[in-house]
Amino acid sequence: MNNPPSQRNERLLSLDFFRGATMFLLIAEFTGLFSLLTSPQLEGSFVYSLGMQFHHHPWNGLRFWDLIQPYFMFIVGVAIPYSLSNRIKRGQTNAQMTRHAIQRAFILLFLGWALYCIAAGKIVPRFQNVLAQLSVTYLLAFLLMRKSPRVQIIISFGLLLATELIYRLFPVEGFNHPFLANENFGAWLDLQYGGEDLHGGWVSFNAIPTTAHTIWGVLAGQLLMSQRSAKQKLSILLVVGILGVLVGYALNPITPIIKRISTSSFVIVSGGWTFLTLALSYWLIDIKKRQRWSIFFGVVGLNPLFIYLFAHVGGALFLESILHPFTFLLFGWMGDLGASIVTRILVLLAMWYVCHWMHSRKIYIRI
Repeated sequence: MNNPPSQRNERLLSLDFFRGATMFLLIAEFTGLFSLLTSPQLEGSFVYSLGMQFHHHPWNGLRFWDLIQPYFMFIVGVAIPYSLSNRIKRGQTNAQMTRHAIQRAFILLFLGWALYCIAAGKIVPRFQNVLAQLSVTYLLAFLLMRKSPRVQIIISFGLLLATELIYRLFPVEGFNHPFLANENFGAWLDLQYGGEDLHGGWVSFNAIPTTAHTIWGVLAGQLLMSQRSAKQKLSILLVVGILGVLVGYALNPITPIIKRISTSSFVIVSGGWTFLTLALSYWLIDIKKRQRWSIFFGVVGLNPLFIYLFAHVGGALFLESILHPFTFLLFGWMGDLGASIVTRILVLLAMWYVCHWMHSRKIYIRI
């Protein structure tokens, strides 16, 4: 990864595909589609088993849905070297780029906090969602980007080691059980500023260990911008991904894989899967040139902030209220569950069309 970045200004279509597919799945959650797939009527079926993969694991374990936030943070990291390269070509100085990164981090933090306030209908001090967490991981990864790959790797694993030690050695009675829900350091920390949301066991401190995902994304972006051959790049992505998955699962008996508090084993195993998913995207889109595959998801990936906020603040519910009477008229013969599933799929496609409409008119919401 020490090779200098390529000076070619080519868009990484596999990243558009990866980001778009991730965002497409993320907004699908807001339609309620995944909840319908695990309805009691479907229990014991293949659809039910598939639907469970689109829900977070309750504690110790890993489901596909637990990878969505690592994907998101990793993708942001991959994009940082490309973004900075473009800014340098436009003549921006280091000071200007650093100022923009700090401003962007604060906006992400504000938006993440604001979403909690909107949902609660009042001011609440919570910072556990992806935007709030990303404000920390993005800024730290940006500030480390100019360090050598060796230093970035050491710091990323240093954050995991520090997290491991803090959780295991935290002495406060009642919160000195590192791997029990609501009885760990992360839960204690949130209680100190009134930001607790103890129902799901999620903690704000996750931003520290998951910074590794964004740092690793930066390293992957630097690799893909380098002068190495496509085959070499793909091989490195695959090897790192396989190692991450194997090591992460191997650590599970020592440090349980828990997404809700982002244990080191979780960060490593999910990091491995992010590298493997990027490798698959890179092979499919940029090497095999199946670039038509990127078009559908790409339009979502080009407006990720807008569609996330739109879905989060009720856009999906608004579209569902419009479509519901018509879909139930046409598909009512399928029963309430069948008609509801069709409705939620159409809502998802409607949100995709909003992204397509904006892309066709070159309307992009960025910070």
